Amino acid sequence: MTFVAGIDIGAKSTKALIMDGEKRICGTATVKTRPDFAAIAKEALDGALQRAGRKESDLNYIATTGFGRYNVPFRDVQITDITCVGRGAVFLFPKTRCVLDIGAQSTRALRVSDTGKVREFRTNDKCAAGAGGFIERACKYLEVNIDQVGDLSIQANKPQTISSVCAVLAESEIINHVSQGESVENILRGVHNSLASRALALLKRSGMEDEVTFVGGVARQKGMVKALEETLKRKINVSEEPELVGALGAALLALRRLEKMREDKKTAVLGEEARAAS
Repeated sequence: MTFVAGIDIGAKSTKALIMDGEKRICGTATVKTRPDFAAIAKEALDGALQRAGRKESDLNYIATTGFGRYNVPFRDVQITDITCVGRGAVFLFPKTRCVLDIGAQSTRALRVSDTGKVREFRTNDKCAAGAGGFIERACKYLEVNIDQVGDLSIQANKPQTISSVCAVLAESEIINHVSQGESVENILRGVHNSLASRALALLKRSGMEDEVTFVGGVARQKGMVKALEETLKRKINVSEEPELVGALGAALLALRRLEKMREDKKTAVLGEEARAAS
């Protein structure tokens, strides 16, 4: 039986996903990214294999993606995260034509084909204020756990404006809101609204079309999803595990490459047999 793995080494977390030849997800694992990318990729892969009830020797092909994709010596291929995210999003939501990926270090907007091929993409160019890491820095000043952000933000009744495109100045705005006695809920919703407005600009630059799929760990935050839907004025797709979409795309592309290799090998063998027969 065929098994492939997709490993996504992101700035904050590393994800691994095992898939069989029928495109069924067999096991996944997520671990915190650390400097030794090879070791952390192996740890994530081992966790996914354990959940799948498989061994590494069962794998036929391994694809890596994310900013640490080059640093995994046991990979068979490395693929850009933009390519993988597009493929994974369309696999989950076949009518997807735009993908928004808010990561710890960057935000990317993609316009994709019906097969998940990326036709156009844009990334934020205004420093960390346009990425998910800004939410974590806001949590530091507001003294809240990152896991609480989504639920707190959605309770806001008067979101506070955070207009700076510079992370440092945006943090100063947050501090000013705190000193003025504004609630944590309203400030966090302001942070989400700020990210949503920047996301809208990126989506427009990439050529926004229906429907939009939101991926990445930030997509777990209910307040962020609500802010996006209100800003984009449309319902957006969010999977149950949005942080795994990149690893999913890597596994799908690994399976495709493996199948093509087998087809090429079969064609070559048939060609040799035909030449021998003549």
